[in-house]
Order: sequence, then C-alpha cells, then structure tokens
Amino acid sequence: MNLIFPGATHTRFHHALGAMHLMFTALETLKQKGVKISEEEEKGAMLAILMHDIGHGPFSHALESMLMDDWHHENLSLLLMNKLNEKFQGQLSMAIEMFQGKYHRKFFNQLISSQLDVDRLDYLKRDSFFTGVSEGNINTQRIISMMNVCEEGELVIDAKGIYSIENFLTARMFMYWQVYYHKTSALAEFLLVKILERAKYLISQGAELPATDNLKYFLYREKSAATDEDVERFTQLDDNDVIQAMKEWQNSEDFVLSYWCKCVIQRNLPKTIISSHPFGQEIIEEKIKKSNELFGINNGNELVHEIKRKLLPYHAEKQPIYLLHKNGRRTRLHESEDQLLSGLIVNKTTRYILMFPRDISKLDS
Repeated sequence: MNLIFPGATHTRFHHALGAMHLMFTALETLKQKGVKISEEEEKGAMLAILMHDIGHGPFSHALESMLMDDWHHENLSLLLMNKLNEKFQGQLSMAIEMFQGKYHRKFFNQLISSQLDVDRLDYLKRDSFFTGVSEGNINTQRIISMMNVCEEGELVIDAKGIYSIENFLTARMFMYWQVYYHKTSALAEFLLVKILERAKYLISQGAELPATDNLKYFLYREKSAATDEDVERFTQLDDNDVIQAMKEWQNSEDFVLSYWCKCVIQRNLPKTIISSHPFGQEIIEEKIKKSNELFGINNGNELVHEIKRKLLPYHAEKQPIYLLHKNGRRTRLHESEDQLLSGLIVNKTTRYILMFPRDISKLDS
C-alpha cells in the first residue's frame, strides 16, 4: 500500500492493539447496558482479538497461499493459538472457543469476526488515517455505543444507530475501491505473488536463487500438510525476507523474474487499465505481441495479465446486521423502513485490471 499511499507504513501490531482497545470499550458498553460478562469471558475476548491475526505472514493476505500452500491465515492463527494454549496450560481455551465461534454466547465471536466487528472498526479508521483517504473515517465510538445483545445472545445494534452503521458499510466499500483494491495496489500485490511463483518454478527447474534461510525453505518446500518446522519457520518470516530477495533477484538471469523485481524495487510498475468488463482477447494478444517486440523475447504472455477484483459491500444473508427496537423487536438492517443505503449495497461489484509493460507505448510513437 505504501507504494501508492506513502503514509501507509503502519503495522499489523498497531492494528492488533487497536482492536484489543475497541474490544475493551465494546465489552464495557455492553456491561453498562446490563449484559452479564464474567472476568474470564472478558479476558477470553481480549486475548482472542489480540491474537486474531497472529497467523499473518509477509505482506499479509497476498502471499499466504504461496508460502504455505492453501493455508488461510485464520488456520495458522488457530494453530499458533493452540500451541500457545499448551504453553500456558489451557489459559487460552475460552479465547480459542470464542475465536472459532464455538462459545455458547454468540456475541463474543461476532465482536471478533462478523460484518460489524471490532477488527473492521479498527482497520478502517486506522487505514483511513494513514492513507489520508477521508472517506474511510468512521465514528467508532458512536457505533460501539449503539451495540447491544438481544435475548438470543447475539450482537445487535440499537435501532437509532442505523445511519452510523450505514456510514460504516459505505465507508468500507469506498476504502476497498479507493485503497485496498486501488488498481496500483492490486497490481503490486499481484506482482508479489507472481514473483514468488516464478522463483518457485525456477528452483523446481534446478536454478539457484539467493534468499534468507527461512524464505529459501519455503521456496524449496513441496506441497504437504503443515509440520511443526513449517510453522516455526513461517513465524520467523517477515516483509524484509521478501524485499531482500527481490533486491537480489533483480539481477537474475531469468528475464521475467528480473523484470518483475525491478518493477517493484525501483517502483517502476507496469501500466494498468481498469474496466468494469473483462478485456477482450484481442487487446491482450496485442499487448503480448508488443511486449515480445520490445524486449526481444517470446514469452511476453508472462508480462501481460488481467487482474480481477470483486466486492460484496454487505452480505444480507451471511451474518446479517440486526437492529434492536425499543419494544424488543429485531429487524435486518437492509429490511428496515429507515434504511437509506443498505438496500443498494447488497449486490456484488467486479472490476478488471489489465497490466502490461509501461514501455510498450514507445512502440506507438
């Protein structure tokens, strides 16, 4: 992200602490409204949100499937939490139940992971601040003050807070399209994946590539179930391992790997075009042909790609947000008579990004 928004250098550790603070505030709010929460439950919820992202590796979501096959970061988080639970003799058992949604009081899991959780409340406000994109700024205190628990033990929002919730949902939508799915951000993330994919391919063909010991371990690793050594080494990896490797691989004999690494390290990224419709094969073939001509290669197809990004701002069926009225009645957010925007953001939106070498435009001049 900091390739596009220079201020976006905040860390996941910042986010974990912020989410933990918001969890504390939310639990205090619920207690003031008469919701009984024991000290053990409070401790469990605080620990669960503190560790909810502990399984993230270098560059977050972008590389998790490349380094550990198809392991989602939440699987790794759970695995690491279980290991810590053994070390602390079961003190994290309740936190793990809440994290997994197995605890009998559902609202704890909803505070950790739902369409309106303290995780999203923190990262939206934090990312909005550090990127300077004001559309993502939300009133977290107002939203938390509207939180409540219904008789069924689920998290609900006091009906008078409906517009704060709609603002939160639309702010999240704008942040995705302006920041997280920004075409250059999507491109940089895509390049990271392609770089490691290319490196793993070259190594499988017998090439030698310089890398730190832990990164090299994953580049050579065959697909298999995660072992204790996999997990131990994964926790030792960070962004610096990948950045250092890309700096070295700029000088690789493989043109594609060298080209991509130079694009990222020298911040001379490929050209991108964004569209709401898929690009035709004709324009893609034209870009491939020009790439071959420009660089004198025959695998220009490696340098031209269509990237797809899709977003469903509000999932009306999966964990819907409920409003609690004064008479105790619950209504779904998008079905409320008072909603202004919720009914408009229940449809999925897709964008297509075509990437190709920036220099091929010189062939047209």
